[in-house]
Amino acid sequence: MAKVTMPQLGESVAEGTIGKWLKKPGDHVAKYEPLLEVITDKVNAEVPSPVEGTLTKILAEEGATVPNNAEIAIIETAEEAGGEAAQPAKASAGASNAATAPAAASASKATERAAAAPAAATSPVVTATPPLYVPADGPAGSDERPIRSEPAQAPAAVDDGPLPGDADARMTPAVRRLLREHGLTAAMIIGSGGGGRITRDDVSNYVETQRTNSPVGGQLVGGAGAATIPGGASGSPQPPARAAAPAAPSAQAASSASAISFPAGADELLLPMTQMRKGIAAQMTRALAIPHAYVQMEVEVSGLVRLRESLKREYQASTGISLSFVPFVVKAAVEALRRHGTFNANWTDAGLLAKRRINVGVAVAVDDGLIVPVIRDADQLSIHGLNQAIADVAGRARANKLRLDDFGGGSFTIDNTGWLGSNLTMPIINSPEVGILTMEAITKRPVVLETAAGDVLAIRPVMNVVLGLDHRANDGAGGAALLRDIKAWLEGVGPDTAIY
Repeated sequence: MAKVTMPQLGESVAEGTIGKWLKKPGDHVAKYEPLLEVITDKVNAEVPSPVEGTLTKILAEEGATVPNNAEIAIIETAEEAGGEAAQPAKASAGASNAATAPAAASASKATERAAAAPAAATSPVVTATPPLYVPADGPAGSDERPIRSEPAQAPAAVDDGPLPGDADARMTPAVRRLLREHGLTAAMIIGSGGGGRITRDDVSNYVETQRTNSPVGGQLVGGAGAATIPGGASGSPQPPARAAAPAAPSAQAASSASAISFPAGADELLLPMTQMRKGIAAQMTRALAIPHAYVQMEVEVSGLVRLRESLKREYQASTGISLSFVPFVVKAAVEALRRHGTFNANWTDAGLLAKRRINVGVAVAVDDGLIVPVIRDADQLSIHGLNQAIADVAGRARANKLRLDDFGGGSFTIDNTGWLGSNLTMPIINSPEVGILTMEAITKRPVVLETAAGDVLAIRPVMNVVLGLDHRANDGAGGAALLRDIKAWLEGVGPDTAIY
């Protein structure tokens, strides 16, 4: 029997509330198929099944609050069920009638499993990921990073014939998810890792091979096992599926969302805290125990504004999402964090835990609170890749479709506080991280320019950026150096800045 436990949905999350069971006892579940919904202060997330089998018992009912790692269900695996069916029936010459009952029961179980199989085969495509995110600190030099792929294409069409890969090849959950997003199977991919392990590059090379009709990284073109990737051999990929782009709601929309309707004759109304608000209150109370310090700088973003204006129409037409200023700020931050590693870290009682991987949390406002999903390996993404990843998590956050691996493992946070027009914010650090950056509204201001003829007053677009830092981990001078490098990168953006 496999025991399903409550996963930890973030470093600061100690428990979760069972929102809804998506399966009932007796139902067949595929591996990674959504099993239940869990509610925490951060997210309403679907928890996938860790194994394939039959759900035999639910140990925590809907509405129950369960600590991390507590048992919540039991699943009989397919191997166990098969073992029971394979056991020979005991019979004797003088007990033929007694042998009939076990045989009938065994036949009944087989019938139930056969009936469950078609249901499993027609179940929706699994979009949930394994219960725990990929560890934030993998071995140095590992190529098994969580993947941020293009938006999911249409399922690949597979030619008949033998497939070149191994259907049972090993891979990380992130690579397995990338296969699902492209509609591929492991048997289509030739694994280049140890023992035939499939890596993220193998999948990318396969997709590129089919798109360009030219071998890339040892993958096969056409023939048996080849998938027809959107765009085909012409080398002109179809625009990716439209993702929900983060939209800045108007002040009127924001106002109506927070409006309170008082009952007739009532002068006061108690608003009970949601699970999310309880968690936010607890987290903010813990965070304010951190000795915060702040550094603020003005950034002249003429080049950034011009570049975005020149690209945004063509970019949206080709990708289906708008080009935001946020990925440029994230890119500037990750480039600076490479040189200031003590800010890409978590604080622990034993000291500063520096992170090799740069996993950036992006604050997203939702109807009843604020959540911070994580863009993993943000330093490995282009501006376009960051824009897609941010639009993806922001859209899923507002649609309440975040996954478990969207949380935890963050090393630095960026908050776009300027989307409602703010010019200066004092952000609260997302503990246990040691730094948070806000980007404020871009406004036109008078700026003094030094020219050969002397100082000249000009109107330029300017954006304030504010760095909140944990003074236990870093001093103000280090914060100013980090912010100076972010400012320099943003002010250096021009027509030659690559976004892909």
